[in-house]
Amino acid sequence: MQRQERENMIKFLSRVKEMSFEKLMVLTDADVEHLYTRAYNDHEVYEEVI
Repeated sequence: MQRQERENMIKFLSRVKEMSFEKLMVLTDADVEHLYTRAYNDHEVYEEVI
């Protein structure tokens, strides 16, 4: 995963899931990607409903 991609995922998670930036920074790339995928899919489904 590229650095910019990781930063974008962390910013998204900190806004949407209200997770602390500090906690997200210590997760592995795989953990960040997993959380991002779940949050993005949930967010996408929510947007479709509205």
